[in-house]
Amino acid sequence: MKTFQDLQEGVYDPNILKAFFLAGGPGSGKSYVVERGVGGLGMKIVNSDDIFEKYIDDAGMTWKMNTKLGKEQEADRDKLRARAKEVANKQKANYVEGRLGLIIDGTGKDYDNITGKAQKLRLLGYDIHMIFVNTSLDVALERNAARKRTLRPDIATKSWKSVQNNMGKFSQFFRQGFILVDNNVPGEDIMAPVIKQIRNMANAKVKNTIGKQWIAHQLELKKR
Repeated sequence: MKTFQDLQEGVYDPNILKAFFLAGGPGSGKSYVVERGVGGLGMKIVNSDDIFEKYIDDAGMTWKMNTKLGKEQEADRDKLRARAKEVANKQKANYVEGRLGLIIDGTGKDYDNITGKAQKLRLLGYDIHMIFVNTSLDVALERNAARKRTLRPDIATKSWKSVQNNMGKFSQFFRQGFILVDNNVPGEDIMAPVIKQIRNMANAKVKNTIGKQWIAHQLELKKR
């Protein structure tokens, strides 16, 4: 009989029923951490920002929000942002239907929204985790200024403070599933222990009782 080790797809996927929420202010380097932490594992990334950026580029719109043209395009940008969120939510729904492993990107500003989503996934059988990418404000502002979609320094600072204020609460909510990453000075030597921790969690056997029951049921169906 085939086991989880024999097959790497469907119910046998080692990353099935694992959900990692990302948190970190603008310029924290979440993409850098994700690429090294879960790259190659086949987990599905849910990120409306990537879709939104594509829409903006396809429409030939400016990223310079403070210019006259940028302000004129604000209403159109809001429509594209809303459409991007709809697409991301549909993608997530499809992934969740198959209980696929998820990477859910976000800043972490809205504690209630994130923990609400996490609780819903937990009730579906997911083991839930959070990767909190932390930097100093100075580093965050420097990296934000170098990004294509740059926020005004005052907005970036406000966002950074909001995320920082939620760090302790997220740690309490996710408990053993909370991973704090110091990304002030990116480097492979610094990332190695974090990468190992993330991959161990992603590849671990499902602990959620509901998830175990779902897997058992799916395996039973395969015997018929």
